[in-house]
Amino acid sequence: MRIAFKEWAVVVDALGRGEQIIVLRKGGISEKREGFQVDHPQFLLFPTLFHQQRDSVTSAAQARYDQLAAQWPPPEIVRLEFLVEVAITRLIETRSAAESLRGQHVWNDTVIAERFDWGRAQNIQALALRVHRLPRVIEVPMLPQYGGCTSWVELDRDIPVAGAQPVLEQAAFDRKLQQFLAALNAE
Repeated sequence: MRIAFKEWAVVVDALGRGEQIIVLRKGGISEKREGFQVDHPQFLLFPTLFHQQRDSVTSAAQARYDQLAAQWPPPEIVRLEFLVEVAITRLIETRSAAESLRGQHVWNDTVIAERFDWGRAQNIQALALRVHRLPRVIEVPMLPQYGGCTSWVELDRDIPVAGAQPVLEQAAFDRKLQQFLAALNAE
């Protein structure tokens, strides 16, 4: 697997612990006019500290952030631990629908509002992800081409993913997926 998706390290941690299954994405500056697109059905999670701000997550996630900060690798290393499969994507076109997902992710309300309102289109993408832990942690060098404000990264080498195991049992994942869909359908 060579395709990776950049996400805040604290969000990757929440996904990897099964705390959340969704990612909300507007798109980076490098993603041009069309914004974020789900280009790949399966990819690695690429934890980043780029744009990450401690105050942008819930208080529980801030506490976790503080715990994790001492464990993050140095900036020249990227630690890959998770493979994900996209289960469902939804374009959320009202702020109230975005807010209905409160409690299902670690972003705080201010970040949701800022992301929703950023750019021309008043919307945000929601991805429900089935997260799998790799059999072993892989550390790769942080190359210049991995930087910048973009969601997708093509790694310079294949990362072995055989033997990756789901972080949530199927029934637990299904419950979270139904909660996600129910919140959006209620809107």
